[in-house]
Amino acid sequence: MRKRTEPVALEHERHAASGSSSAGSAAAALDADCRLKQNLYLAGPGPAEPRCAADAGMKRALGRRKGLCFRLRKILLCVVGLYMAIPFLIKLCPGIQAKLIFLNFVRVPYFIDLKKPQDQGLNHTCNYYLQPEEDVTLGVWHTVPAVWWKNAQGKDQMWYEDALASSHPIILYLHGNAGTRGGDHRVELYKVLSSLGYHVVTFDYRGWGDSVGTPSERGMTYDALHVFDWIKARSGDNPVYIWGHSLGTGVATNLVRRLCERETPPDALILESPFTNIREEAKSHPFSVIYRYFPGFDWFFLDPITSSGIQFANDENVKHISCSLLILHAEDDPVVPFQLGRKLYNIAAPSRSFRDFKVQFIPFHSDLGYRHKYIYKSPELPRILREFLGKSEPGRQH
Repeated sequence: MRKRTEPVALEHERHAASGSSSAGSAAAALDADCRLKQNLYLAGPGPAEPRCAADAGMKRALGRRKGLCFRLRKILLCVVGLYMAIPFLIKLCPGIQAKLIFLNFVRVPYFIDLKKPQDQGLNHTCNYYLQPEEDVTLGVWHTVPAVWWKNAQGKDQMWYEDALASSHPIILYLHGNAGTRGGDHRVELYKVLSSLGYHVVTFDYRGWGDSVGTPSERGMTYDALHVFDWIKARSGDNPVYIWGHSLGTGVATNLVRRLCERETPPDALILESPFTNIREEAKSHPFSVIYRYFPGFDWFFLDPITSSGIQFANDENVKHISCSLLILHAEDDPVVPFQLGRKLYNIAAPSRSFRDFKVQFIPFHSDLGYRHKYIYKSPELPRILREFLGKSEPGRQH
């Protein structure tokens, strides 16, 4: 009995030992499999996974590229649509073109008090207001010759008005479009002219600066006429010269033509950076470059100017002017091309109206960099004015 049970017990022990060893090996195999998976995970994706990631990246890049192209096409269509719409808008609303010519809504420099010219370094200047018409008020600056700057301190408007009757000549300055009578380059010119012994009277046309009214060529010309008559009523026999710059040359020739027709011409006319007429100037202006070869350019852009009553026909006016004429123009003028100033001189020089008066054209080389509004910087300007205005009596010179 004992012998029979002993083998059974031994067999059970062997089964138990083998079972425990197989269980241990299974656990060990499981642990090894887990470690292998962990190592594969830490090592990164397998060879198939990079291909999937690369494909996904390419798809995202293509999607972004397509989105960018779509946005660029959309912007391009908007730009082209706007480019095509502007000519029709200007044709339908000619007042827009008038605004672009006058630019009276552009007030630079900003935040200056036009009632205080001394803030701009003009401590011998008086500000006052004239009223040429009902509902129209003009802001005026009167700068006396620099030699009087001490005497001018604290003086009132009456003193300045009386000073016009002194022995110093007077320049009525008519500025161009945009800005005000307090523009930087304009103030610098006043200082130069004042240092040369001139009274300088300047003003903002109706609708400019602190002047009240609606801009128009007729209105601007009448404003200039009113200020001229105001000066002549106070200046006695002192010479009065008229100086126009850029768009102000159009006002100046309108004014002087009218003065000559009523036989009260100024002593001389000075045109700085002049054009022939507003149509030619508009066609030559840098802003017109992108439309210059647009089909129907004249019909879309130039005819609305004429229909608005804006001409500024310097080329016609000079044929009816009977006083000495000086034209100043920089060769590198980017706003009013030099050839327009030369063309105006070529029209004026042989005109019968100037047969007893001087007509002179002074070019400034492009290397000097005076461009459109910096001729006042020329060290030759005092000599040019002295020689021209000092001999402005009849006796034609070219």
